[in-house]
Amino acid sequence: MTSFALINETVRRNCISAILSAPDGYSVVISERKRSGLQNNMFHALCEDIAKSGMKWAGKERNAADWKALLVSAHSVATGEGGEVIPGIEGEFVAIRESTSRMRVSRATSLIEYVLAFCSLNEIELKETQKGGFMDLVKRAGE
Repeated sequence: MTSFALINETVRRNCISAILSAPDGYSVVISERKRSGLQNNMFHALCEDIAKSGMKWAGKERNAADWKALLVSAHSVATGEGGEVIPGIEGEFVAIRESTSRMRVSRATSLIEYVLAFCSLNEIELKETQKGGFMDLVKRAGE
C-alpha cells in the first residue's frame, strides 16, 4: 500500500503518477489525516493526569482507561455526535462510542481541547502532560 501526505505540488504529482500506473481494481481514498502519534500520546498523558489527581467519578477514583472512555463519550455528546448505551450480551450495559484510533487530526484536536478545559475547570495538575513536553506545544499553538 502506498499513501501520500498532500503537502506540496511534487507530492501531488507523485500521487497522480501512482494513480495512473495503478492496476485496474485498485482504489484511491483521499481524506484528512488520522490523528497523530503526538496527539495520541498527549491524550493518554492527560488521562493519566486525571487518574492520578484522585478525582472521583460515580463515587470512586478511576484509572486512565476509565477516564479515556468517560472523556471520549463526554466529548462526543458535547460536540453533538451523541452517544448510545445498549444492553450487552451478558445483560450488562455497554457505551457505544467513537474510536480514538479512527479520529482525524481535527477531531483529536477538539478532544484534547475539551480535556484541557475539563482539567482547567476541575483544577487538575497536568504533571504527566508537562513531563512529556506537551504543554510546550499548547503554549506554542496559542502564540
